[in-house]
Order: sequence, then C-alpha cells, then structure tokens
Amino acid sequence: MPPFTTPNLSRTMTPKTRVESEFPADVPHEPELLSCEREGDLVWLTIQRPEVMNCLSFPTLRRFRTLLEELREDLSIRCILIRGAGERAFCAGADLKERRTMPDERVPLFVRNIRALMDDVESMPQPTVAVINGFAFGGGTELALSCDLRVADPSAKLGLTEASLAIIPGAGGTQRLPRLIGKARAKDLILTARRVDAGEAEAIGLVNRVAVEGELIECALEVARAIAANGPIAVRACKDAIDRGFDLPMEEGLEHEARCYERVLGTEDRLEALAAFAEKRKPNYRGV
Repeated sequence: MPPFTTPNLSRTMTPKTRVESEFPADVPHEPELLSCEREGDLVWLTIQRPEVMNCLSFPTLRRFRTLLEELREDLSIRCILIRGAGERAFCAGADLKERRTMPDERVPLFVRNIRALMDDVESMPQPTVAVINGFAFGGGTELALSCDLRVADPSAKLGLTEASLAIIPGAGGTQRLPRLIGKARAKDLILTARRVDAGEAEAIGLVNRVAVEGELIECALEVARAIAANGPIAVRACKDAIDRGFDLPMEEGLEHEARCYERVLGTEDRLEALAAFAEKRKPNYRGV
C-alpha cells in the first residue's frame, strides 16, 4: 500500500448541511464508518465495515453523503477512488440486518438516501473510480455504477441481486446498468439476479479494467494518476459534456459540448499546454 496523508478538510461542517437535513435526527454521526485519506491530488474513500462486507447502514449513508458534500467543493482534488475495507467485499449493498428491524415508515427514507448517495457520487465534479475488491452485490454494484470508471480485482463478483429478495434495484441500477451495457444484457442480469465474475464484467463493459492478481491498488492508481496528469478544468468539462450530453439529441449534445469547451478557452492551463508543447516538456497544470 502507498502511504496516505489525511486531507485538509478545513471548512467546518455546520450541524445542518443540506445533506444532513435529509436524515432523521437520531441517525448518529460516526466518522469511523468511512475513512478519507489524501495522497497528493487524489483522495481515497474507504467504507470501513469489513465485518459486514461493507454494507450501507443509515449512519454509513450519513457519513458518506456529508463527506461527499465537503469534498465536491475542493477542486484541488483531481480524482476520488472509492473502495471497501478488507479483502472480501467492495460493498454488499444495504444493511439487511438493520433493515429487518427498521420501522416500516422509515424504509422509504432509507431508500431515498441510498439512491441519493448514488446521485451524489455520479454528480461529483471530480472523476470517481470504483476500486472493486471482492463482492459488489445490490447496492454495491449500484455504487460502482455511479462512479465514472470501475477497476476490479480478478476475484471480484458483481450483480444486481435484488429480484432474488423480492425487491428491485432501487438506487439507480435499473437505469444506469442499461445505459452502460445495453438493455438486453441489463435485463439478463437484473431479471435473473445473476452474479458475474470480473472477466465477464469486463467483457460486457460493466468494468473498465481487471487488475493483475495482487495489483488492484496499483492498477487503480495508474488510472487515477493518468486522469490527474491532465488539465483538471478540462477533465471536469469533459465529464460534464459526456454526462449531460449523453441523453440529449445530437444537436443539443453538441451545443452543450460547445459550452463546455468555452470553459477551458480562458484558462491558464490551456496556455501552459501550448507553452509546454513548444518547449518539449511536460505541462504543469494548476487548475486555473
């Protein structure tokens, strides 16, 4: 493992941020459930519940969402990597033990927050990479789908298994998976609740890369560092152009692309790129 340093999250969160106001008052704030570690211009977010396969409880959702709310304001971060602690699981989805004891009237609020977590991840201005170590079922696969890219260990297994529990993938899975791998393949996985290994996941486009055994962290860092080496304003504009333009008619998508291009024209990074090319050196992008 490479050494990590704790990020300088200097802005103090107020007792009632936008995200925290969406949780019941009795949901505890437990920072230990999800760690945040900074390595240069990269950040690692690690779900710290390996004893329950890193499943998502109400307090975990609160920690995750409030932390993302903080990180999205720090544009010095060029890429965010998300993983689960331990070797068994990336994330096994919702905490079913907690769900069994949850009052019926509280379940819709939990579902809204787990869906909102995926929306929060997807809408981050910085690119996100799911680092899938082990199992990623149900909400775990939905969390991976909400990231921009997915890197998997050879032992990883993924699946939207909700139908086997008499529910549906309710945190975006029925919408994001077809857009990623196609409607027919998505129906195959969702309707059968079938689990796929890393090799098949890569073959159908569910994951971008499968690491060599024992080199998952190195593979994920290779991807993240490649992103971070590029102009950060341009990277964020590229992400926005793809995400917002994807579902638009071509003409409207091209118009949005043009607006995204305008964002980079006046940046110092663009001038630095031209100077570095002329001087035959690597550019030093500062995100301005």
